[in-house]
Amino acid sequence: MREIPLTLYKYFAEAMNPKPFFPLLAAFFLLAGCARNGYVTFSGYAQGGTYSVKADLTGVGVPHEEIGAAIDSILTGIDFSLSGYNKSSLLSRYNAGEDITPDRYFTEIRALSERYKAETGGAFDVAAAPLFDIWGFGFTADSLPDPQRVAEALALCKEEKTLNFNAIAQGYTCDVVAGYLHSLGVKDMLVDIGEIFCEGHNPAGRGWTIGVDNPVDGNDTPGADIRGVWESDGGACGIVTSGNYRKFYVRDGKKYAHTIDPRTGYPVTHGLLSATVVAPTAAEADALATACMVLGPEAARELILSRPELEGYLITGDGSWMSDGFAARAR
Repeated sequence: MREIPLTLYKYFAEAMNPKPFFPLLAAFFLLAGCARNGYVTFSGYAQGGTYSVKADLTGVGVPHEEIGAAIDSILTGIDFSLSGYNKSSLLSRYNAGEDITPDRYFTEIRALSERYKAETGGAFDVAAAPLFDIWGFGFTADSLPDPQRVAEALALCKEEKTLNFNAIAQGYTCDVVAGYLHSLGVKDMLVDIGEIFCEGHNPAGRGWTIGVDNPVDGNDTPGADIRGVWESDGGACGIVTSGNYRKFYVRDGKKYAHTIDPRTGYPVTHGLLSATVVAPTAAEADALATACMVLGPEAARELILSRPELEGYLITGDGSWMSDGFAARAR
């Protein structure tokens, strides 16, 4: 989201051109019709980067301009609810100690976050915002805290007075936009807002294909160095990659990655370089990919295998592992 790096490069070589949660949303969209099968692309700027929504609107009676405006409205609403960079958002006001009246987005994402915290044994925790701040990966530019500050931040996390939705908000936003498209009767779509929700088929009539970046330091451009390609079977799902190779800093020769373990208060030190998770929703894929990066390769594999609806692809410095149902081919 990002400030949190984009780790998937999305492309549709068969028929479509390829194309940090949250600086303030640029409230406009670009509309372009695809040449085949009634596909239309809506794109613009949101959540610290660009967004692209590709959908087959065959048989949909709502004007394209109205759909584009509705997508833009959703993105604006989520920004003013969940963004830690928008000082007027509900989240920013909550973190400042104000009493707020949660809207739909705030209420839903809190409930989802509590669910994934419980399911991951605390490896995913939106209340860990004080830790991200003191390590310089949150809404401040601090870094290298001493043990006393880490202990103090851990105590603050338990109070849940400061939240950071960066590790789930982009996936959640994909799901909200997809839900709107479903309400119009759309069955074939790809929603790309830094993370991915896809369903059905691309304009060539095949499953969507998504490249997974090679997680090596220096690979800062999504799609420049692809490790493998995931191929959708047409089912509805979210697919998200989390990694430690784009957002980190080095002090005294030691690398400090942006993945902080909410249970210990310190950046992870294991060898997992990236985790790609396929889940029924993009919010779930987003949260669980983050949790995998906290857990490390062995525990992450156990988490993925414990849930039949999940698929995963884990890359370490020594090699890689993918679940049996993760449909991918090497590049």
